[in-house]
Amino acid sequence: MAASIRVEVAYATPDSQCLLSIELAQGSDLNAAIEQSGILAKYPEIEWPGAPIGVFGKKASAQSLLKDGDRVEIYRPLRVDPKTRRRERAS
Repeated sequence: MAASIRVEVAYATPDSQCLLSIELAQGSDLNAAIEQSGILAKYPEIEWPGAPIGVFGKKASAQSLLKDGDRVEIYRPLRVDPKTRRRERAS
């Protein structure tokens, strides 16, 4: 029997957050976790492939290999650049 790992896939909107726990074959990458989690069907607004992703808050590529216990995060694009926003508030 092939070894497996357990990971979480996370996505949040301004109104809700979703955290799905899934089991994958050892040696799986972020791409496999996102596709197998079913999160793309639940949130069709996610532009996949191409959405920024990471593991525990650190950006990663879709081909990065996962370890047991990792949390895959799908990030939404920023609506406003933080630097621009600070300049607007300061003026």
